[in-house]
Amino acid sequence: MTQQDWKSRLGVVYSTNPDFQYQTEQEAPRAETLPPQKQRLTVRIDRRQRAGKQVTLVEGFVGRDEDLAALAKTLKTQCGVGGTAKGGEITVQGDQRDKVVALLTGMGYNAKRGN
Repeated sequence: MTQQDWKSRLGVVYSTNPDFQYQTEQEAPRAETLPPQKQRLTVRIDRRQRAGKQVTLVEGFVGRDEDLAALAKTLKTQCGVGGTAKGGEITVQGDQRDKVVALLTGMGYNAKRGN
């Protein structure tokens, strides 16, 4: 670590020990995306905290955020609606459960319809 790398050490309490060496935390390894055959996705409808509007939730995705975003984009494009991908779940606007389950099983995912 160079002496000019002061921004990464902001908010650190310094020691009076002359042998003290500051070490930065290493990034945790990112979770690898499981293949579609091993994914167990649940497709359900949700109306909570959405002013009565219905959304389709796809839950249970295990993998990187980039792969989740790519899958969400594919689903939104095929359904012709908007949505988002956050926190390991995909939100698609409207009641699209049957269409989303059909698309996911066509892609090789192990998807089942929830409520």
